[in-house]
Amino acid sequence: MFWREARVVISAFLALTLVLQMALGAGAARAAESEEGAIEAIPPRLSYADGEVSYYRPGAQDWAPAQVNTALAPGDELYTGNRGNLELQVGARAFVRAWGDSQLGLVNHEPNFLQIKVTGGHVSLDLRSVESGRAVEIDTPHAAFTIERAGYYRVDVTQTGSSFVTRRSGQATMTPAGGQAVSIAASEEVVLEGTPTPTVRSYVAPELDVWDRWNYARTDDLIDAISSRYVSSGVYGVDDLDHYGDWRVVPTYGSVWVPQSVPAGWAPYSAGRWVLDPYYGWTWVDTAPWGWAPYHYGRWVFVSGSWAWAPGPVVVRPVYAPALVAFFGGPSVRVAIGVPGVSWVALSWGEPLVPWWGRPHFIGRPTWAGWGGPRVVNNVVVNRTTVVNVTNINVYKNTNVQHAVVAVREEHFGRGSVQQVRVAQIDARRLEPARAPIRVTPDASSYVAATGHATRPPENTITRSVVATRAPRREGPRPADAARAEGGRGETQRGDGSRSNGVGAPPPRIVPAPKPASTGSVPARPAFGNSEVERPRPPQPRQFGAPQPPEATPAPRDSNAQRPDGNPPRPRGDAQRPEGNGQRPDNRPRRPDDNAQRPDGSARHPDNNAQRPDGGTRRPDSGAPRPEGAPRSGASPAGPREVARPTPPQAQQPSPRPERGEPGRGPQQPQRLPGEPANRISPERVERRQQPNGQLDRRGGGREQQQQPQQQQQPQKQPPQQQPQQQPGR
Repeated sequence: MFWREARVVISAFLALTLVLQMALGAGAARAAESEEGAIEAIPPRLSYADGEVSYYRPGAQDWAPAQVNTALAPGDELYTGNRGNLELQVGARAFVRAWGDSQLGLVNHEPNFLQIKVTGGHVSLDLRSVESGRAVEIDTPHAAFTIERAGYYRVDVTQTGSSFVTRRSGQATMTPAGGQAVSIAASEEVVLEGTPTPTVRSYVAPELDVWDRWNYARTDDLIDAISSRYVSSGVYGVDDLDHYGDWRVVPTYGSVWVPQSVPAGWAPYSAGRWVLDPYYGWTWVDTAPWGWAPYHYGRWVFVSGSWAWAPGPVVVRPVYAPALVAFFGGPSVRVAIGVPGVSWVALSWGEPLVPWWGRPHFIGRPTWAGWGGPRVVNNVVVNRTTVVNVTNINVYKNTNVQHAVVAVREEHFGRGSVQQVRVAQIDARRLEPARAPIRVTPDASSYVAATGHATRPPENTITRSVVATRAPRREGPRPADAARAEGGRGETQRGDGSRSNGVGAPPPRIVPAPKPASTGSVPARPAFGNSEVERPRPPQPRQFGAPQPPEATPAPRDSNAQRPDGNPPRPRGDAQRPEGNGQRPDNRPRRPDDNAQRPDGSARHPDNNAQRPDGGTRRPDSGAPRPEGAPRSGASPAGPREVARPTPPQAQQPSPRPERGEPGRGPQQPQRLPGEPANRISPERVERRQQPNGQLDRRGGGREQQQQPQQQQQPQKQPPQQQPQQQPGR
């Protein structure tokens, strides 16, 4: 009996010891993973800008034109002019978009919390997925809206009120100023009017307008990317890889991506500029429309005379990096280029990142964060447990490639485009890796990715306060040189003694944060509207599914031409945003809900001053007149390559992809790319490449095939809008 009890006690003790060891081991593994992943959160990416889109970061001198592929940080502000349209990618399947005359800013960004403020205009959130435990908050002048589940959401803010709409099973919690939290169900619209304590009414969600439908179609197109097969889940910008390059299979590196239409002498990290991020330090912003994923993930390799981006093996948790380069500085650069300068080269297959900038524990420490392939030091593969001494790393493979090392003078680093100040001749053999912080002095131009005139938002939106559950976060780790450079430049003293960012935004009105939906009680419901008919029915049943292609695709029209329905054309990539109405008497375009007939035949949207059947006020979507904007900017010179893809509803785009041999761009890449085509998984997806004679070379299957006469007839079997000569852009 005694031995039986002793045996039970010993077994319990051993089991407890095993559990403790497993817990400690898991904790150590999580700690190692946290330490390995030097960058914890992927910053929101400006993935699309059309028309007048302005950008401001605290520390900059003034508003500047927005540059696609900019990594946003808390405190950044964006504004769309009268004909502007922008998109932020905040997740692998999550997008935030703003229409014309809209201002929004990034307030907070943490791994489990994203906070955006909207002081005016129209903003949509198409969240196809929301990670468990993550919340998205939208702050408006009348209330804060907390989102914890996937859905489609739209916010409209005017001078008199705000409205919030949920769709696709989306749900949210609203906390108005001076009130308690209330819930917003799916397919519901909440209208808030009046200050400081607004009145809240609930209505059935209105019919989709032309901009909502464009948002639906664009997201459907973005998340259907072939490149997602080769890149880790969670990497932004993979859709752009489909339209600007080809995937190949190289035995040494596996699947690699080769960009198309790059000029002679081009090298990675040579067409863009260094921007000072308040959290991550110096960050590379490339001017190529595809320039996000290849510059923040993976490695660059030089194969068969072509540059190729190798993402490496797919990993569960891809880790963002501000840039993946090796820097050279100090006397070695002076010897190599003859003047004090800074130079860098793209990291090759498996080489570690050794940054001299960023957070304290990130500086001078070799890391392979987010890299799932072999680890290479001085052209030698090392074990994952090998302790690497940073002073012994002195060989980088890409330095042997002609024009691969990019160099600028010290006084030009981070102050403009690298293309304009690049040093032409450099002796890469005399370069030594930078093992200490490089002495560079940023100025006001180091905080923005573009220069030139930009439309400034109206003062009534800049100085408008919002309701929020958290105060803006301006602190956080930032490099010492950034702190010295700012020196109070990004903040101004307000009359009440408080401080605000450089755009003059007042502090928000803080309200209690709602409890998580899984643990908190169900919030109260808003008061229902008293109208007998919430929204008039459409004249015919709704049609579900994808829009049917037109019977014939017209030739690309001028950007100022009108459609037969009176609407201007809305190309997805390089034209103006969709408009649902004709022109105002003062020649300014109307809003899609300015009391005009919708393109889908549904009833007109009530204007701001119209009355409901019960005498109540209609939703304040578009009552305020638009401010006068600057002249409409031209189309972007860069466009998607000619790949068959669905056209967004009511949009017809030209294909502005530059032809080979374009004047001023020099000779293009060799026609034969390295390796074999990587689309063996899906033979029906063919590569499309422009031949010098103007014909399309279509290659599919597992190996390259000679173009046959019958292959030239394949485009005729496709719908009219997918013919090569009429390919729509993005």
